[in-house]
Amino acid sequence: MKAIYIDAPGEVSIRKVPDPVRKKGEVLLRILYGGICGSDLGSYKGTFAYFDYPRIPGHEFSAEIVECGDDDPNGLRPGMIVTCNPYFNCGHCYSCRRGLVNACADNQTLGCQRDGAFSEYFSIPRERVYDGKGCDPRLLAAVEPFCISWHGVSRARVEPGDRVLVVGAGTIGVLAAAAAKKKGARVCIADVAPKKLAMAASAGVCDETLLNEGDGSFTDRVLELTKGDGFDVTVEAVGLPSTFQNCVDAACFGGRMVLIGVGKQNLDFNFTLIQKKELNIFGSRNSLKKDFLNVIDMLAAGETPLDKIITHCYAAADAAAAFSDFAKDPQDRLKVLLDFSRF
Repeated sequence: MKAIYIDAPGEVSIRKVPDPVRKKGEVLLRILYGGICGSDLGSYKGTFAYFDYPRIPGHEFSAEIVECGDDDPNGLRPGMIVTCNPYFNCGHCYSCRRGLVNACADNQTLGCQRDGAFSEYFSIPRERVYDGKGCDPRLLAAVEPFCISWHGVSRARVEPGDRVLVVGAGTIGVLAAAAAKKKGARVCIADVAPKKLAMAASAGVCDETLLNEGDGSFTDRVLELTKGDGFDVTVEAVGLPSTFQNCVDAACFGGRMVLIGVGKQNLDFNFTLIQKKELNIFGSRNSLKKDFLNVIDMLAAGETPLDKIITHCYAAADAAAAFSDFAKDPQDRLKVLLDFSRF
């Protein structure tokens, strides 16, 4: 079969690899659509913290079950359209023993610490496979990033009436805004790119936008928008030192901040501001089974913006162009899909 590889920063190839052999307790899948996320783009650019070369990317996808064994305890059956949880946990570290499997000390996410799903066929443990409940396979391929955002916003305990600032209008930021809106918050989304803010506004995920012009006026704009109070919750969805600082500065006294973005750079800042504001700062990593089930239910009920955030779809055979175009022109793209029927 064919598989997509990121061989080195800026280098994507398609290789012939052996077909997967389904082991006991696994499900053999035929991949339908795969999403290129910010982590995949970072891997392509050489900026992502959790990636080794060469590797098959891909942890956002929808698929059709080819084989699953008889009498599957989860009701899985051949022909079912599904999506999957891509975060492999060790099962024995302290986090796993406490049920915090998303924060496993030895986490291995598909397409990051281990080969991913961007191939014609893929085999995965059946407990990681979730019924797509009849949803469009294109939209199911975007369930995983919504789970990342939903988990982060849930970590920050967003409540009805909260004023929430999301810093970063990429896919994760836009979906974090959507999650906060779903929880009843009034949402502002900030970015340096006017086009990204326009896409977020047109998707209906926010009440207002804030263009960060990088001229030192960001905090003044925040205070203007909040009548001097700051935001109840700030969500970092970029992974840069400057955007982390933006979130600390924009949070109200006694507020909450959640870090979803992943970066490789250090930040030197006056940490006493955390004490002064009595900030509650949360890290958010991956997501949990319950997040997947919640998001799939929302998608089946027509309560997600996933149809509005898919901006580009390439044939899987054109994966090199998809990565290159995304890297060159990220401001015009949110979710980029690969169609594996064209491989």
